[in-house]
Amino acid sequence: MSLAAQSIASLRKQLLSKEITPTDIVKDVLTSIEKQDPSLKAYLSVDAERALADAAKADISKPLGGIPIGIKDNINVKGAPCTCASKFLAENYTAPYNATCVNQLHAAGALSLGRLNMDEFAMGSSTENSAFFASRNPWDTERVPGGSSGGSASAVGGDIAIAALGSDTGGSIRQPSAFCGCVGIKPTYGRVSRFGLVAFASSLDQIGPITKTVEDAALVLNHLCGKDGRDSTSLDAAVPDFTSGLGQDIKGLRFGLPKEYLVDGVDARIRSAVDAAITHIQGLGGIVEEISLPHTDVGIATYYVIAPAEASTNLSRFDGVRYGHRAENTKDVLDHYLTTRAEGFGPEVKRRILLGTYVLSSGYYDAYYVKAQKARTLIRKDFDEAFKKVDIVLSPTTPELPFKLGAHSDDPLSVYLADLFTIPANLAGLPGISVPCGFVEDGGTTLPVGLQMVGRALDEVTLLRAAHAYEQSTSWHLKKPR
Repeated sequence: MSLAAQSIASLRKQLLSKEITPTDIVKDVLTSIEKQDPSLKAYLSVDAERALADAAKADISKPLGGIPIGIKDNINVKGAPCTCASKFLAENYTAPYNATCVNQLHAAGALSLGRLNMDEFAMGSSTENSAFFASRNPWDTERVPGGSSGGSASAVGGDIAIAALGSDTGGSIRQPSAFCGCVGIKPTYGRVSRFGLVAFASSLDQIGPITKTVEDAALVLNHLCGKDGRDSTSLDAAVPDFTSGLGQDIKGLRFGLPKEYLVDGVDARIRSAVDAAITHIQGLGGIVEEISLPHTDVGIATYYVIAPAEASTNLSRFDGVRYGHRAENTKDVLDHYLTTRAEGFGPEVKRRILLGTYVLSSGYYDAYYVKAQKARTLIRKDFDEAFKKVDIVLSPTTPELPFKLGAHSDDPLSVYLADLFTIPANLAGLPGISVPCGFVEDGGTTLPVGLQMVGRALDEVTLLRAAHAYEQSTSWHLKKPR
């Protein structure tokens, strides 16, 4: 097996035993990128020279020493482009500083490898909204890898990255992980500093890893979390060793299956794979019972008021005055703003800015935005009640299989509905993980299915324990795309 196809845990053992060097790993990943990325289109840019230079001086005694990690292109890495897959930042913006999470990974010995494609400003669920090109699913390059962290999931699933960072606002780590057969975890809101992440919806965004295994997710998460004075939403909470629960059984652990999630519209093959996973969890000693999250039906509507409203505010900084795209030969200030934004933003970003501006406007603020915040509180209370009875909430990660490129291009609403199961965890600020739970055939193609587990706030240890126990007792995570 190539080094690029191996887990962090496996590579670290080989590094410490001096069987391989960090340079060997980086060279192997770069070779894999050269061979596979023309088909996958996961990377926007690769800094091979810097990665090789950093590998040559890597300290393998550090926890992630010598491990190259791909970075979603909305997370700042000093000296590298940070385009957010938008024309607005493609021309003349280079990150002047590192995001806090990047500094933490570097402190743990990890290396930055390249910039990964995404939906423009993280707005989308297919990576088709990138201003440059659509990334492809490693299991079928005619299909989407999901989004908005589609490049990150495609790279990890296609073995052209050991691990990658993504961001998750409504499922943007978990959904593409499910589509590409990876493990993706969204930590509790506030666990990971957002300093250096280009904001989409500030009360929902959270950075997290996409990896090949649950153990790798825990290893990376150990070096992402912690209080950061530069992020006012960063939690001052103790950071445990997230690997501490790995290897423990799940006998007696209580799992809740929301009756509202088992609805019409979920692909029958996904439902079958998830049902099999639930039976398997019961065989491991887990106790599964039906629960109710009664406000599930308003989750998507709530999200698509709050997220665009915050996006409208956050993206107002892109005016062509200080940085980014600037329209030429405009008549006056108003024409400058209008023309610059019309040229710089893509259709999906414009759609969400308009929606967000509308719900925040005079006469509609109370009717939409305030009401959505009240609905968000009800959704959070639903989870509070559920966690009095269970330890983990189970569901499919997605209601549908990876779809063909362009299949939903004329119907954006159908793509919004793909986040049915992932959005509630963001609205409630809870940690969630997606792990592979099976494969199905569709049109002669083998495609992965993801199982989502959502845990209590700040209880990622239990979440990872359960996900690891399931993963290690199955072989789904070992299967590779051709």
